[in-house]
Amino acid sequence: MSNNQNKDNDSLQRSSSKESLASSLSSNLSEEHVPIPLHDTDNGTSTFGRRSSGVSSPSEQNGLRKERSYSSAVAVAGQAIQNIRRSMSMSATASIDSNGTDPLQRVPTGYTVRDIYGDMDENDINLQRTLTRSTILTTLSHRVQPSRYRTASRAPTTKEEEAESDEYKQVYEGVPDISVPTKEFGAEFADIDPELVTWDGDDDPHYPRNWSRAQKVFQTMIVALYTLISPMSSSILSPAMEDIAASLHMNSNFIMSFSVSVMVLAWALGPLIIAPISESDACGRRPVLNISIWVIFVFNLACGFAKTTTQLCVFRFLGGLGGCAALNVGAGTLADLWSDSERQMAMAAYSICPSLGPILSPVIASFIIQAKDWPWVFYVLAIFNGAVAIFGTIFFRETYSPRLLKDKANRIRKATGNSHIHTIFEVADGSTKWEKIVLTSTRPLKLLFTHPMIIGLGSFMAFVYGFMYLMIVTFPSVWKGTYGFKTGVAGLLYLPMGIGFMLGTVFWSYAIDHIYHKLTARNNGVPKPEYRLPCLLFSGIGIPVGLIWYGWSAEKQLHWIMPSIGSAIFAFAFIAVFQTIQNYLIDMNNRFAASSVAAAAVFRSLFGFSFPLFANKMYERLNYGWGNTMCGLIALALGLPFPIICFYYGERMRNWANNRMDREQAQRDARNLERLRKQEVK
Repeated sequence: MSNNQNKDNDSLQRSSSKESLASSLSSNLSEEHVPIPLHDTDNGTSTFGRRSSGVSSPSEQNGLRKERSYSSAVAVAGQAIQNIRRSMSMSATASIDSNGTDPLQRVPTGYTVRDIYGDMDENDINLQRTLTRSTILTTLSHRVQPSRYRTASRAPTTKEEEAESDEYKQVYEGVPDISVPTKEFGAEFADIDPELVTWDGDDDPHYPRNWSRAQKVFQTMIVALYTLISPMSSSILSPAMEDIAASLHMNSNFIMSFSVSVMVLAWALGPLIIAPISESDACGRRPVLNISIWVIFVFNLACGFAKTTTQLCVFRFLGGLGGCAALNVGAGTLADLWSDSERQMAMAAYSICPSLGPILSPVIASFIIQAKDWPWVFYVLAIFNGAVAIFGTIFFRETYSPRLLKDKANRIRKATGNSHIHTIFEVADGSTKWEKIVLTSTRPLKLLFTHPMIIGLGSFMAFVYGFMYLMIVTFPSVWKGTYGFKTGVAGLLYLPMGIGFMLGTVFWSYAIDHIYHKLTARNNGVPKPEYRLPCLLFSGIGIPVGLIWYGWSAEKQLHWIMPSIGSAIFAFAFIAVFQTIQNYLIDMNNRFAASSVAAAAVFRSLFGFSFPLFANKMYERLNYGWGNTMCGLIALALGLPFPIICFYYGERMRNWANNRMDREQAQRDARNLERLRKQEVK
């Protein structure tokens, strides 16, 4: 009798839970898309901080009814899940082992269907899964509802509009550079979705930012080595250009300059192809970086076997496409590993390589060309390239969290046999592969022409990058032609610029980090990207001084130490530009960090490619003195006003631009989530 009664009670509980689930699911799926509160209300303050007045407009009343309705639906859904869990707990009491282990507890082996759902029948399980998925999609849909955004047609001008702009940015604040608008990679839904794979708490040792400091430094070193190869490749043939021109019958200075800078042109185009791949949970950072380092190895080696100018230029361009991955994906990798407060030193190690590369390789090539034929310049480069590629392929680890979580989910599915284990990206990423490719390929170009911070800071960075290559291509003619040094000694005179880069890395890393933390402390511990900009003012002075010093010293044929000092001053100031702007672009908007860095990379690479092409003509007409004076005045015009404007008014411009970007992204997210919700209903 007692057994029959228990069975009846269990059946009644299951029936009640099932009806609750069905009712909740029906209510949830029938809700319109309305915004949900991100924070609790307080003292009459609504979700986004607007205080309610005594009288509400009909639209406001309707919005409040929708929000209450949605909140009720979520509450009912949560209650239904809790009812099922209580039912499962009651029916599974007899199955608790002697140690008191609850079968529903999420332990490493607790991802099997039985561990999660106990003795529930198949229909109940599927119904709960549907409800859970629907709750997640509805929550995300309401979060990104574009109607919550003020139309971003102009920058905020009043205090009320500035406050409103700050409220809107809460939607994506803290969301990393991933395809789903969720914080902590979906951990916010772990309590309602027992089959969701996320990081196991803030201290999960598998989360890249929780790796040991030694491991993070080691991975940063590998990325820095990857980043070194491509800049080395870009300028290594500069000292050998006379021999190459004679061997391949180059009769034009333009063609000679083009064969040097064509690799930098590939750096402008490569990010548009590589960025979408590295930001996919199906690929991640490791395959992109490892494949790219082998691609540039193959084409660096092929350059040594080139028999015509066309072959040489094609091989260098294709090598540049491969080599640009580290220059762009590298910054995202560092963001995977280091928090905002820790990243400055890592960025210093990373940023020194694009600067030292074009300096070290001509020094090496100068001595190679004295002892061997010009192909050996590429053979030696390929040997070093291959050693780095082998080392990185063996020891470099994946750092992209969506890819790591997907691998974790695959392992759990295989170990437990539960095919319904998933990540938040498998549940809520409704964009197609083609949409992702188009979006990530076009967004950097759109930012390049529409985002005021990227236009201003990116243009200064691009000009400075172009000036660096302009200076480098003049070294052979200055040191060998004007001063009469032999090839080997002329190669050594690249080193003063390298010393400037190294001293700048040490000094500016400390200075930028110190000022950033000091201003953050003054702001009650709240950091702002603009706190990285003050050091940019010093570079706005140092860059023109270095250019003019170098130019006039070379033209007046002063002692060789004078133009060397000028190049060192330029290099010292250059590091401040690269470190400051690169960090600012990452901090400016976390979700669009990769696109912002790619936009600046396109800009600076185009200038780095084009400036050497007109170097000969410019210096023939203006000579080194007035030619570099003109470049210095351009650097002064860009390097002083805009950093000041950015420091004092950058936050307002950044918030306006970010709000516009977030609104457009919210519209895309809303469409994708709506597509998934409709599929759920079917």
